[in-house]
Amino acid sequence: MAEILGLGLSHYPPLCLPDEMMSGILRLTLKDAGIPADVKAPENWPEAMQAEWSTDLGLKAAARHREALVGEFRKVRKALDDFNPDFVLIWGDDQYENFKEDIIPPFTVCAYDDMDVYPWKHAQGSSIMQGKPNVWGEGPDKHYRLKGRRDIAKHLVGGLINAGFDMSYAYKPLHHESLAHAFTNAILYLDYDRVGWDYPTVTVPINCYGRKVISARGFMTDFGSKMDYDPPGPSPARCMDMGAASAKILRDSPWRVALIASSSWSHAFLCDRTWRLRPDTPADRELYRALRANDFTTWRRNTTEDFEAAGQQELLNWCPLLGAMEALGSQPEWSSFTETHIFNSNKVFTVYRSA
Repeated sequence: MAEILGLGLSHYPPLCLPDEMMSGILRLTLKDAGIPADVKAPENWPEAMQAEWSTDLGLKAAARHREALVGEFRKVRKALDDFNPDFVLIWGDDQYENFKEDIIPPFTVCAYDDMDVYPWKHAQGSSIMQGKPNVWGEGPDKHYRLKGRRDIAKHLVGGLINAGFDMSYAYKPLHHESLAHAFTNAILYLDYDRVGWDYPTVTVPINCYGRKVISARGFMTDFGSKMDYDPPGPSPARCMDMGAASAKILRDSPWRVALIASSSWSHAFLCDRTWRLRPDTPADRELYRALRANDFTTWRRNTTEDFEAAGQQELLNWCPLLGAMEALGSQPEWSSFTETHIFNSNKVFTVYRSA
């Protein structure tokens, strides 16, 4: 029986940016004419949000936020290195990168061979990095030679199909030149100290953005603008079931595997009930309580509409991890909740004991 490690982390794109640019999503939202002026006025914000924003548009808070996040990434990387898996599987969203008008699968196993991933060349059209500097000062030649495991990916696809999941798969990217930013950023941040990334990696993109994957191209729109919504993505329960099936298939394999959920939690720019200014922290806190308590029922009873109302669409990336840990009977060994009001999303990190 294989050993399996469960990990959860954020791929928050502004962490790539210098501190003075980290509050850029909120600054862009404050220009939205569809949001009332009194709602956008900082003096009317919650006290904690005003304190983060301060008089420097969040500059000092950005330094503190970075320090907290980098510390958590280092803990997760240590757990990964101590476990030393044969390969890593990452669940992440495709935010109008490979999933475009010609094909929108609910989820796909990327059975790629080895590839060169150039974060600052390939990601210029995604993850709000177009024409922006990065905190490492790296140029377009920076790259990883990412090891693939097509054999493992095909084994997983076959097992999922036999388990009743009509799983899509791909042997090469369709539109994006390498990996969607949910995967590239996860690797960048786990390698924040630039020690390298030698783990063979299999990625499983999920259509988290559902009704907004094409209509909003997976990102921001003006508040109140008329939308021609797309069909929904897979439900939280279906994603949990897919994760559970994946865990059972891999448990019976010869490989040591690390399963990673890659996303922040509620996203301000997706949450209408906070006027798209801040995350839905109460909704996030409730799911975090359930995560710590291994209360999988709370996760399963959430609907697509519940996730959309809270701006939690990307939590579909965490649902397979929760489903996998439920199937394996794993317990969270460690977790943290990094709260913010001005940096678009709360961030959760977790390590589940290997099972």
